[in-house]
Amino acid sequence: MSASPSDRVLYAFRGMSRSSTVRVHFGRSYLRLNSWVWRRLPTSWRSKRPLRRYGSHVHHLIQLRERTQATGTFFFRNRPEMELLVRLLDQFPNGSTVDMTILGCSKGAEVYSFSYIVRTKRPDLNLRICALDISREVLQIGQAGTYPLDGMESVQDLGFRSIFERMSSVEMEDLFEEDGANARVSPRFRDGITWRLGDAGDLQLVGELGPQDIVVANRFLCHMRPDAAENCLRSLSRLVKKDGYLFVSGVDLAVRSKVALEQRWRPVIDLIEEIHEGDPTLRRDWPLCYWGLEPFDRAREDWKVRYASVFRLS
Repeated sequence: MSASPSDRVLYAFRGMSRSSTVRVHFGRSYLRLNSWVWRRLPTSWRSKRPLRRYGSHVHHLIQLRERTQATGTFFFRNRPEMELLVRLLDQFPNGSTVDMTILGCSKGAEVYSFSYIVRTKRPDLNLRICALDISREVLQIGQAGTYPLDGMESVQDLGFRSIFERMSSVEMEDLFEEDGANARVSPRFRDGITWRLGDAGDLQLVGELGPQDIVVANRFLCHMRPDAAENCLRSLSRLVKKDGYLFVSGVDLAVRSKVALEQRWRPVIDLIEEIHEGDPTLRRDWPLCYWGLEPFDRAREDWKVRYASVFRLS
């Protein structure tokens, strides 16, 4: 059976995609061409396996370009992720102390979201959070815990969005106290949080902070070059105590898979697909932004490791 015209066009682009000569000599023009082609593909086509493979190539090209740090975020950014956290806390008896470190904490939205969910679902626990970031400026914002009520800030390439847009009115009322034109985090959810200036990849953190029950390293490793992200991931994983948990989303899947297999981390597959799909800004941006997440694919032999965002470390 002969290939259809659309198949022949696809095969031609896939052949070009494999050519290092084309990439070297045409560079940005080649990338723009592939991006242009992807944007014009019918949405229904993009879910087909051959086109997903083509999308993976486009994403790989994007990931080869320059990366920059970003501070745009949301409260309650990935709800399935927080639901899994609550499930994992079931293993802690009433009255237990839980030590959690949140790396790359940025402006504090994730810190306070996690504080809220733990303190409302498991108020019996003694939760101690260390929030760490390399930027003094954003750390001060997080520590202040005060945010403009309009909540508008630049979120990557999505323009200006409200950092509160994923919260319900009940959550807004519970988490914040109104302070003029600002929303200030209530003392209940600020207590037990230590704010620390530092580098997530610092080998000295283990000695300074001690082993942690839960380490969260979300949405900052993707802004690093792959080799730097790998080294940082190996270093920060040393913070996790035996049988503790590492939350690590917002990272190149190849980087996470490589280190997880190398270190023999155990993927937590409970809610694995829901968490992978749980942040629409990451899924929507694939393959044309380096931080985008490819579609979840259970047909892959390595799907449990590749798509897990939470691991249990031995």
